[in-house]
Amino acid sequence: MVLSLLKKFFSSYDSKIGRISSSLPIVQSLNLVDNYLGRMRETKAKDGNKVTTVVATPGQGPDRPLEVSYTDTKVIGNGSFGVVYQAKLCDTNEMVAIKKVLQDKRFKNRELQIMRRLEHCNIVKLKYFFYSSGDRKDEVYLNLVLEYIPETVYKVSRHYSKTKQTIPISFIKLYMYQLMRSLAYIHSMGICHRDIKPQNLLLHQETGVLKLCDFGSAKHLIKGEPNVSYICSRYYRAPELIFGAIDYTTKIDVWSAGCVLAELLLGQPIFPGDSGVDQLVEIIKVLGTPTREQIREMNPNYTEFKFPQIKSHPWQKVFRARTPPEAIELASRLLEYTPSSRISPLQACAHSFFDELREPNTRLPNGRALPPLFNFTEQELSIQPSLNSLLIPRNGGGGSPPCVDGASGSGGGSVGGASGGGPSPQDTADGPATTADLAAQTPHSTDMA
Repeated sequence: MVLSLLKKFFSSYDSKIGRISSSLPIVQSLNLVDNYLGRMRETKAKDGNKVTTVVATPGQGPDRPLEVSYTDTKVIGNGSFGVVYQAKLCDTNEMVAIKKVLQDKRFKNRELQIMRRLEHCNIVKLKYFFYSSGDRKDEVYLNLVLEYIPETVYKVSRHYSKTKQTIPISFIKLYMYQLMRSLAYIHSMGICHRDIKPQNLLLHQETGVLKLCDFGSAKHLIKGEPNVSYICSRYYRAPELIFGAIDYTTKIDVWSAGCVLAELLLGQPIFPGDSGVDQLVEIIKVLGTPTREQIREMNPNYTEFKFPQIKSHPWQKVFRARTPPEAIELASRLLEYTPSSRISPLQACAHSFFDELREPNTRLPNGRALPPLFNFTEQELSIQPSLNSLLIPRNGGGGSPPCVDGASGSGGGSVGGASGGGPSPQDTADGPATTADLAAQTPHSTDMA
């Protein structure tokens, strides 16, 4: 009864919700394209395998192009706007992922600009980038050479779902903590990821390290400048996006993270809508009808609508009986209608739900130490200094190696990895997502996008 009532009410607004577009050019002269395009050559190694050599630019640091050779190339994913390859660097035998996207020479590639700024142990590393020619005249592709991590939180979650089990709480703590830490880092730089979902959370199985990937939808948000609302994969879309807001904040990522947490606790998406309208219906069934004040902060244009009055569902009844109260409390703090009422990523890291990780004797099930969790940089400690005493364990738990690597660490219970499997189909705001771990997204080329 409630479901049909809500759907009937919202059906007339379906065309208005979350469909904003614009075209504000970001003009740039891509000298690197002109200078190094076409300097790709292919040879054969002694074992007969094809070796591709390109002139590439390091992901971080000054623009000092160098020759990079790779081999054993194979396609591991196709997206609407690109292809993802797996390859092996000849010099180091290191496996990498190469994300190839069509490049408009008139515009900057926002994903490249953002990734060159990022250096954090919980964010996938951009090792190099280079340009290549396409089959058509004047067709240019940007190639992002990224560290290769085959596992994802989505695959792990699917593994447990197929066996009708839920992910152990200790795993959820480890994964969610690192996700929130990565969000705290990018949000402190004004960057919003805009596509947080389990498929974009890469996992090192042995070390327990989580890395956020796919910045194809990311944007540096500037207050007062409009943004498209038709963004983010549907199950993880914040309500203000569904309401068509164009002045949203990085708190849309916080909502998405709350959806990920709830999904890991439940073993299935918490808001599995079939459309924008249906998505809002699913949210209202849990959170109840938003108040006029809550609607005003999400999108003032909707405050005069007479929404059906639905009571909220108690959070304790949303989750399984054995779900820890701290996990439920954290989910409720992340999944708030009012964006400003959602806790910050760093506040989430300091939440009591993660206290087990701060214990000195907590280790991974394989006996290895925890990955670096508390090796905060000065930048991280300057985000919300009042939280530092809660974030840094008094007893010296967690790792201390430099954050920019993150492949190993020390810490000290039982937390950690599991093997998963299966593809990762998921509806997105722009249509079906790819099955690739590093799904290729469109290189946005407008300020509003």
